[in-house]
Amino acid sequence: MIRVERDGDLCILWLARAGKANALTAAMLQDIGLAVAAAAETGAKALILIGEGRVFSAGADLDEMKAGLGASPAWAIASDAIAAFPGLTIAALNGTLAGGAMGVALACDIRLAVPGAQFFYPVMRLGYLPQPPDPARLTALIGPARARMILLAGQRIGTDEALAWGLIDRIEAAETLLPAAKALAADALNADHSHVAALKRMTKGETP
Repeated sequence: MIRVERDGDLCILWLARAGKANALTAAMLQDIGLAVAAAAETGAKALILIGEGRVFSAGADLDEMKAGLGASPAWAIASDAIAAFPGLTIAALNGTLAGGAMGVALACDIRLAVPGAQFFYPVMRLGYLPQPPDPARLTALIGPARARMILLAGQRIGTDEALAWGLIDRIEAAETLLPAAKALAADALNADHSHVAALKRMTKGETP
């Protein structure tokens, strides 16, 4: 349910469960982590995460949530793998981003989204706690008050508001979403691996 497409030093990870709105299972989360680690080990310089169909991800698979997926460390393992990737990571959000799926998008360096996408994380209403990296990354992007609007007040925001808040970086039409993501990765793909990794570390406040 995670489809890996490799084009030279570019790795594209597809959430490939469109019939279930790309709802994430434990196996999918594990596969994301493994695919990202494999991409890093094999020298990929850029990674794009995108969903099939019209929804990026509805969050967690409901049946697996009943079985305990909501409290599983698999969420943080997947998002931390993306955050640790030494190259450029881009979330190409082909539609709505909901619930725990927010974590993998927040871990990316850049987020693009199509018009009409919605963003929400209903942990207050559902009675779950998000994995610790998610609130920290969300707050770093949009500030504590807006993070509380989403997490504590349960607000659902659209693409225009998400762009204004800094949750996403650009709005792209559905037909140009993947080409736009590839265009953003072009400079990294043309650079040396060490240069890409050094710049990535510097953007995280680390020594190059």
